Amino acid sequence: MSRTSTAAPKPAGAGASAVPVAAPGALAPDVNLPESLSYRVKKRLLGQPLVNDQLHGEKLSNPVALGVLAPDCVSSSAYGTEQMLTQLVPYFGTVGFMLVMPVTGVILGLLLLLTLCYRDVVRHYTKAGGAYVVARENFGQKVAQIAAVALLIDYIVTVAVQIAAGTDAIASWMTFTFHVNIDNWKIYISVFVIILLCFGNLRGIREAGRSFAVPAYFYIVMAGVTVLLGLVKLATGNLAHSTSVHDQANGALHLGGYTGTLFQVTAILWILKGFANGGSSLTGLEAISNGVSVFKKPAGKNAAKTMIWMSTALGSLVLGISILAWQLKTDPYSSGNPTVLAQITKLTWGGHGFGTVMLTLVQLATALILYTGGNTSFNGFPFLTSFVAEDNFLPRQFLVRGHRLAFSNGIIVLTILSLALLIGTGGNLTSLVALYAIGVFTGFVMASAGLFKYHLSRNEPHRLWKMFVAGSACVMSFAVVVIFATVKFTEGAWMVVIVFPPAVFGLIQLNKRYRREAEALAKAPASAELPTRTQTSILVLVDSVDLAVIKTLRYARSLRPTEVRAVHLMVDNLYAEQLRNQWDASQAADIPLEVIEVPDRRIRRAAMELAARETSDSYEVTVLLPRRTYSPVVGRLLHDRTADRLAEVLSTLPHVVATIVPFDVVEAIEELELAEKGRKSKVREAEGTGAAKPRSTKKMLLDAECASIPDPGHGVPVPLTPIGTVQWRQRAAVEGRIRSVAVSPVKGSPALEAELYDASGGITLVFYGRRSIPGIEPGASMRVEGMVGEMEGHLAMANPTYKLLPREYGDDE
Repeated sequence: MSRTSTAAPKPAGAGASAVPVAAPGALAPDVNLPESLSYRVKKRLLGQPLVNDQLHGEKLSNPVALGVLAPDCVSSSAYGTEQMLTQLVPYFGTVGFMLVMPVTGVILGLLLLLTLCYRDVVRHYTKAGGAYVVARENFGQKVAQIAAVALLIDYIVTVAVQIAAGTDAIASWMTFTFHVNIDNWKIYISVFVIILLCFGNLRGIREAGRSFAVPAYFYIVMAGVTVLLGLVKLATGNLAHSTSVHDQANGALHLGGYTGTLFQVTAILWILKGFANGGSSLTGLEAISNGVSVFKKPAGKNAAKTMIWMSTALGSLVLGISILAWQLKTDPYSSGNPTVLAQITKLTWGGHGFGTVMLTLVQLATALILYTGGNTSFNGFPFLTSFVAEDNFLPRQFLVRGHRLAFSNGIIVLTILSLALLIGTGGNLTSLVALYAIGVFTGFVMASAGLFKYHLSRNEPHRLWKMFVAGSACVMSFAVVVIFATVKFTEGAWMVVIVFPPAVFGLIQLNKRYRREAEALAKAPASAELPTRTQTSILVLVDSVDLAVIKTLRYARSLRPTEVRAVHLMVDNLYAEQLRNQWDASQAADIPLEVIEVPDRRIRRAAMELAARETSDSYEVTVLLPRRTYSPVVGRLLHDRTADRLAEVLSTLPHVVATIVPFDVVEAIEELELAEKGRKSKVREAEGTGAAKPRSTKKMLLDAECASIPDPGHGVPVPLTPIGTVQWRQRAAVEGRIRSVAVSPVKGSPALEAELYDASGGITLVFYGRRSIPGIEPGASMRVEGMVGEMEGHLAMANPTYKLLPREYGDDE
């Protein structure tokens, strides 16, 4: 879209020509405040801040969306079968390898049921959020917090599990390829990877990037080819059994010797343990419902198709790996090194030449998809916390987007919690899995229960079948939660069981607090009903005579109150006498210093009594509190926060307002050091040289400047230049983004002002007689051309020709 302004600049009248013009060198520059050290460090580490337009991401096709959203789910096939064996083999011995097949069959049946359920979920709920959104829409916000806590726990454990499993894949490759055992270093590698993922996401890594689809397809191809070849060799009798079954000296789990019936209580208990661990294969199944909004339209239909493909890939890999583990007797190791998948790969491809290359590729693909699966939590956790915080069940800090448009607070919290979990378990995958499925399957319960209620309240085709699927998924998922909480309670599940109810209760109580605060702010307090007083009194509390107090007194005078009083609350009479002498000799001597004794040293109480006495004389009272600001470390170590505490108690009184007037002591110290070296600060040098710059009357000077100078190019296009290099009284063409838009009256008629800026500086654009122009709004990009004039000390253009530029990042529609 482009448009050219046709309104000519207003002619300069006689009065306008007489307005004094500031010299070009005297034009006020753009505000250039120094950045804090912390921000400079942040910009150095994370890069330049991103603009809001970059928040909108592209919609993904089904193949790309599968690669982006599937890693968390498909990667669980790398350790699902192994986790079953860690429970079955130590009790049942070699029979445990056979029992892995019926357990796998039950898990695949549950996978089918949940796939049908979530396929229905994504068709009806196309907003990201998954189980939380489904539960909130059908059961209300309070019940939805059960899903919120479940998903939050799931995301935290997912990071630890996926990263630990990925490191096990690397350790297995090192063991088989170089005969090097790095088990003692695995925890450090995992910690480093989590910190690296945190750093990358703080820099703005977008999970919707196409590059994240590569590891998923790489793993599906490499693991799929390995499993397929292994099954073919197994069918033809060309695949040897593993030789590690009795290799207990190197860490293989002890072979159990149970020979009794499988229907004994202890045998059933261990089978259930194997099933509970194997349930980790289904983690990540909700990823597509959590990210359904990234699909191209129709989002629901495309997400449902992708769900089928993802579940097919997961089920095929889990089934193939379980068959090969059963037949090859690949023993699980207590340390997780080597993994069952690594053993299958070595036995399938051989241990030399091309087999070593394939082992490297498969383990590399496994590590990549596991690490990428861990990264999905760094996308899902911050978005979920933002949803919950938007409903006022989590602190509002989770709503704030950071330097690179990511929800930085959520990323940092996830990093801290996942690191604590990883270090607390020593990075052991089996220990971590014990914490896994309760959160995962509780989310399944809430999603399927919400879907059941959704169909129950509607009369639609195939309603009974949909209710059957949702209800069955809900019952089965709840059964898994009960089984897991029971058989894994002593192995770590107790932490989740104990934390879960208080966490839900805490979110509800936080929401109650937010609602009470909102009600209190919406309802007028009793003091608001009191009559407004016309007399105003300002009390300046003085504890020393310095620049901070002088600045506060100047500010007090500028408010034009009925009276200004300087008050010192005395706790030391000798110090008070010294202060009075200093006061009489200072610039503040025109205001008498009043000293009030505080014999019990209760400064806050004395300040409240003083303000209360003042209000009793029909005054509106403002208490000004000078506060010296220091660097954070020095300020907290060397100075108290008296002003903050006084403001807190004074603000509770009717007709009293407490205002803190800050004074930057760090800047004052720097200026003092410069003065001692014989130099002055730039600000003081500007104040001490030259006469005061004349200011124009309400923008009339800009009229005169831009109307009186003809176009020197006579229609020749003006080359594009940076805004910071444009010259006063010259024609220029510039390009940039609009920072602000405002309407200001100019001699009785409106004028639209827009501030255009680029990396080099800014300039003001003025369009006369307009209150709004379509497309000219904050954040828009445009190219303008016109004569550069001056408006109230700033460079400006009046009625320039302009062209709106397309936004660099498309809208997310």
